Formats: sequence, C-alpha cells, structure tokens
Amino acid sequence: MQNGQEPRKHTISVLVENKFGVLSRVAGLFSARGYNIESLSVGETLDAAVSRMTIVVRGDEFVIEQVMKQLHKLIDVIKVTDLTDDSHVERELVLIRVNAEPQHRAEILRVADIFRAKVVDVTGMSFVLEATGDEGKLEALIELIRPMGIQELVRTGKVAIARGPKTKARKTEPVKRPRVPEDPRVVGFAD
Repeated sequence: MQNGQEPRKHTISVLVENKFGVLSRVAGLFSARGYNIESLSVGETLDAAVSRMTIVVRGDEFVIEQVMKQLHKLIDVIKVTDLTDDSHVERELVLIRVNAEPQHRAEILRVADIFRAKVVDVTGMSFVLEATGDEGKLEALIELIRPMGIQELVRTGKVAIARGPKTKARKTEPVKRPRVPEDPRVVGFAD
C-alpha cells in the first residue's frame, strides 16, 4: 500500500471545452510547477465541443491533489478525474519499424502474432508492426523484437476510460432539419 509519499504514475482524465489554447494552458500548469507530463493524448468526444485529455504524470498523492485542484480552476476545464485507483481500461499504440532480414522474418511474424500486432508495411528491408495494449504488453513486445534490430519506434500517449457506468449516458437528440417545401420555387411556408 502506498503511504502517499512515494511518487507513482497517475492517469488523469480531463474533460475540456474544445477551444483554442486549452492544451497550452493545461500543459503550462504542469510545467509552471516543475512537473513532467509523461504522456498526453487529446481527442474529441461524442460532443464536438468537448475534448478528453488523458494525462500521465508521476507524483506523490500531495502533488497529484495540487495538480487536480489547479486543473479545476482553469475556466475551460469541465471535469477532472484521477483514474489511477479506479477500475478503468487504458491502451497505447506503438508502431515499430524492424529489420526484416530473411533469417528473422518468421520470428518477427510469430512474435507479432502472439502480441496480436499487425504488419502494416513491408519493404525488402523492414516490417512496420502496429500493436495496441497496456504499457506492459507493449514493453514486452519491444523487448522481444529488439534483438532483430529496431530501426524506429513511435508510441502514442495513453488513452483511458473508466469501466462501467461512471457517468450518466446522454441520449443524443436527432438533428432537427428545417422543413423544405415540395416546390423549390416556393419561398415561404403556407401551412
């Protein structure tokens, strides 16, 4: 059990208004206090006016509490949730360009199959593998592929979502379209 003093990774979900400069203000909040963001992913939600940021930061309980309080103070922030100790699903994506020497091709494909990675590009000299999963799975894949010669590796930040009915589901209303008259020459409605 953590005593609150040991730094550890925290996954923080932040719902923000999808406006210019919000990402900069959130990142600035962390850098102004000397905290390093280990991972940051941002994308629209079902509502195009709202984005979700998934931020991974290392700190003790006091640091995380202070960060969350400061995030709540930002005008464009709608909701802040520390998912670390809650039941949640998290994933990352990795693209790995690996040497495709003839003696290693079968092994690369076997390892890719075990980790449910897809081969998304093939040249005479390399394969590009795409894999999604939690941090541990991706680290294990990278370590098994490393002896074959990784040329390049690109990773996304973590994305996370709470399990179960964490928030109330909103029903989306069908888009109401204005009634169009049958005759395109008619300018107004008579009914």
